[in-house]
Amino acid sequence: MRILIVEDELHLAEALTQILRKQHYSVDAVHDGRTGLDYALTGIYDLLLLDIMMPEMDGISVLKSLRGKGMATPVILLTAKGEDEDKITGLDHGADDYVAKPFSSGELLARIRAVLRRRGEMIPEDGLRFGDIELNASSLRLTVKGKDIKLNPKENELLELLISRRQAITSKEQIIEKLWGFDSDVEHNNVEVYISFLRKKLTFLNSDVRISTIRGVGYVLEVND
Repeated sequence: MRILIVEDELHLAEALTQILRKQHYSVDAVHDGRTGLDYALTGIYDLLLLDIMMPEMDGISVLKSLRGKGMATPVILLTAKGEDEDKITGLDHGADDYVAKPFSSGELLARIRAVLRRRGEMIPEDGLRFGDIELNASSLRLTVKGKDIKLNPKENELLELLISRRQAITSKEQIIEKLWGFDSDVEHNNVEVYISFLRKKLTFLNSDVRISTIRGVGYVLEVND
């Protein structure tokens, strides 16, 4: 799951990045509103943490622009104490929640989980299931019929993406954007390597789930008959 932080306080942005990465989220951080809007419009993010007071373009304007363009990506506003009017304006323009600075990491993580639950997204702390597999994305463990194995972080992110898309075909380009970012120079063979790793682990666990290649299109999770 990929989160974009739009926050001009560099130390806070770095701290948030580290907190979220420890929870196995993929994280990008930018430090002005206009850049944040450009990143958010790529559509690769599952959630935005958006500061209100920023250079170039304030958070409320970013939010209005996103919603005006039909982007439904969940947004949690980062506000200063006493910015009640901004909180109300943000909620009225489509923000999903807000946290007032200073806030604890526990509160922020709980609000992220709550927002994603309301939006019906897959949450890393929950067990994600497809066929006979269960992925605990917070512990990086893949379980099949009581037998489990640990995944590396990229394997975990890739399987989480495939499960979240269920039986939809996922292209290599979509995988690269979600796992490495839209401006990454990662090549298609990197995706093939991680697909191969996952296939071997599914085979090791004797799973009924397979990752099928749709030639020229991408990959899809299927259950063997």
